[in-house]
Amino acid sequence: FLSVTEDLVRRRAEHNNCEIFSLEEISLHQQEIEKLEHLDKWCRDLKILYLQNNLIPKIENVSKLKKLEYLNVALNNIERIENLEGCEELKKLDLTANFIGELSSIESLKCNIHLKELFLMGNPCTEFDGYRQFVVATLQQLKYLDSKEIERSERIKALQDYPEVQGKIREQEEAYLLKRAREKEEAQRRMQEKKDEKQKQMESKLGCDSPDSPQEKPNQAEADGEQERYRTIENDDDEDRKFWEEPTPYTPESRLETHRYIEEKRRAKGNERESKKREKTVWTLVTAEGKVLNVNVPKLHFSLKDDEENNQIILDLAVYRYLDTSLLDVDVQPTYIRVLVKGKPFQLVLPEEVKPDSSSAKRSQTTGHLVVTMPKAKEIILAKQKVSASIKHSDCNTQQKTTRSGQVEKLEVDPSKYSFPDVTKIIQEKERTGQGPIKLQPQKVTEVKKSSVDFENNEDV
Repeated sequence: FLSVTEDLVRRRAEHNNCEIFSLEEISLHQQEIEKLEHLDKWCRDLKILYLQNNLIPKIENVSKLKKLEYLNVALNNIERIENLEGCEELKKLDLTANFIGELSSIESLKCNIHLKELFLMGNPCTEFDGYRQFVVATLQQLKYLDSKEIERSERIKALQDYPEVQGKIREQEEAYLLKRAREKEEAQRRMQEKKDEKQKQMESKLGCDSPDSPQEKPNQAEADGEQERYRTIENDDDEDRKFWEEPTPYTPESRLETHRYIEEKRRAKGNERESKKREKTVWTLVTAEGKVLNVNVPKLHFSLKDDEENNQIILDLAVYRYLDTSLLDVDVQPTYIRVLVKGKPFQLVLPEEVKPDSSSAKRSQTTGHLVVTMPKAKEIILAKQKVSASIKHSDCNTQQKTTRSGQVEKLEVDPSKYSFPDVTKIIQEKERTGQGPIKLQPQKVTEVKKSSVDFENNEDV
């Protein structure tokens, strides 16, 4: 069962800086609490306590809350009023829509002399003949019952008829308690039947799952698994329809059973959702042939700019402004870029080859966009070409530039230095240099002749 935990109380004490020892008001409604405990030890200064719409079957562990003024336990499974004698300052008690049939249990509230308002609407006891007269006569400190003011004349009349009304109430109580005993037996029998039915289903399922023939084909197994999944969904729908269409009495047991059923369904859906999350989706980023694909799983806007002036490619990816940068993973390759945004891939094939090592990625502080700068692998010097082009167009500019910067500007002015070399001229120059100083050649020849003594000049050769 679910009980009041310290963590729950601290979370609900945010208005008091999560301090529970000095807490004066706390709201624990709709928390599926099945047992009321610990509050009388942790929050001694409580004045207002909201516990409506839970599954509390019994009022307990609140007797030490001496300062408690308002207790709301509407829409629970409470069957009798008890254990409130210690709440000396109790002024308002809300027991709307519970299962209180033992009306005589209100006599325990006689000790709560400051009690002014009591709410019992929606309880079985309100259908008893003489219900209001009995409560008004029993609790003489009350001023309001079920939001209706108790007049002085009404109280006098109720006190006059009290012995007779008290007898009627006792008889109706006994009849109700017998009915409740039968309802409890019926609920226990139904629960046992459901347990047995579930056990049979589990056994039959286990029997079907154990294969008689181990040489079952994998394709056949997959098909059977798919059919089994559809069958399970259909069975769940049938079970759901059967549960909600089955007529049941409105009792604490049926209310608890409904809660358990809803919780079981919710847990099953949660487990299914978790299993789906664990199964990571496999995205095809590169085909079997090695072709890189363009992928945008996170569905982000982007722009790809070719910055010719700086010879680079710039990707502007509009990632979410408040997304933590640690959830981004950038991978630049020579021909493509891949960015993982919370595990979802964004991949783009680049128009030109880039240098991954020189690339950089930054986040914009204003928009949060991811800006990736990727220098191109093919280097092109564009600045000098622009200068030379402008020089060719205007002669005046060339003269001015030549006078300002000497030799460097002269080289730029001379168009022959940027044109392809003339092969014929190069050959001529080589021939000219090869001939060299003419005077040196005969001297060298004569020196050779002089040095060689046995040399004979043969005219025929």
